[in-house]
Amino acid sequence: MHIISRNSPCWCGSGLKYKKCHYDFDQKLAFYRNNGHLVPDHNMIKTPAQVAAIKESAKVNIAVLDYVAEHIRAGVSTEEIDQWVYQETTRYGAIPAPLNYEGFPKSVCTSVDNVVCHGIPSAGQILRDGDIINIDCSTILNGYFSDSSRMFLIGNVSEEKRKLVEVTKKCVELGLEQVKPWNFLGDMGQVINDYARQNGYQVVEDIGGHGVGLEFHEEPWVSYVSTKGTEMLMVPGMMFTIEPMINMGTCEVTIDERDGWTVRTTDGLPSAQWEIQVLVTEDGHEVIAY
Repeated sequence: MHIISRNSPCWCGSGLKYKKCHYDFDQKLAFYRNNGHLVPDHNMIKTPAQVAAIKESAKVNIAVLDYVAEHIRAGVSTEEIDQWVYQETTRYGAIPAPLNYEGFPKSVCTSVDNVVCHGIPSAGQILRDGDIINIDCSTILNGYFSDSSRMFLIGNVSEEKRKLVEVTKKCVELGLEQVKPWNFLGDMGQVINDYARQNGYQVVEDIGGHGVGLEFHEEPWVSYVSTKGTEMLMVPGMMFTIEPMINMGTCEVTIDERDGWTVRTTDGLPSAQWEIQVLVTEDGHEVIAY
C-alpha cells in the first residue's frame, strides 16, 4: 500500500488531511492484515459521491423490478419480461447491464424452476401455473451499476417450492444481519449456509456474490458456504451483493453447453435466489437495491 504523509490530502478525495480522515482506518486495516486476515484495497471503498450516484442507478433497478412484479403472471413469456425490462430501463435513461455483457443476448436473466441463474429469455418459454422464477435485473445509469433480483411465484405454487423461496429469502435476511464494519464476509456466509442446511437445502458453492457499483462485477467474490471469521474483512464503504442460490436437492450445477450461460441443477430439482446490493456503513449496513 502506498505510504501517505499524515498531513497530505486523504486518498479518499474528501479534501481533509489524511490524519483527520482515513489514517485511523488504515491503521486498523493494517492490524487485521498483519494478523493474517484478508482486507479490502482502497479501490473497493466507495466515496460518498460514488455511493450517491450508485443509489440513483439503484432507484431505476428497483423501479424496473417493481414494474415486473405488477405485470408478471401465468401466460407471459420470458421474452415479454425481457422487453418490459429493456423498455422500462431505457425510459429512465439507463442501460440494462446484462445486454451484450460478455455475449449475453438479453436485458435480464429469467431463471425458472430448476434454472439456478443466467436463464436467457425466450419467446417459447411461457410461464405456467406453479412455476417459480427469479428475475435478475442490473442497471447502468451514468456509468454506475446496480444489481438485484427477486423471486416470483406464479399462480398456485406447491408448498415445497413456496418453502424453498421463503427459506431463501430468510437466508438473505439472516446474512444481512451480519453485515457490519469489522465483521467478516464469512460471518454472513456461515449463517446463510447453516440456515439453508437446517431446512434440508444446499447452497450452490461455485457461484457467489460480488462487489458492484463502479463496475458490473468487482472484488470481492462473495461465498455463501464460508466460515465465520474467514474471508474478507467488511469495512465502511464496501459494497457487494448478497445473493445465495439455494437448491432443493444437490448443490451441484451444470452450464448449458449450447448457450454457454444457463445454469441448472444437476438433479432437476428447483432452485431459488434473492439478491440485494448492500453498502457497509459506519454503524451497520444500508440496502442499496432489492
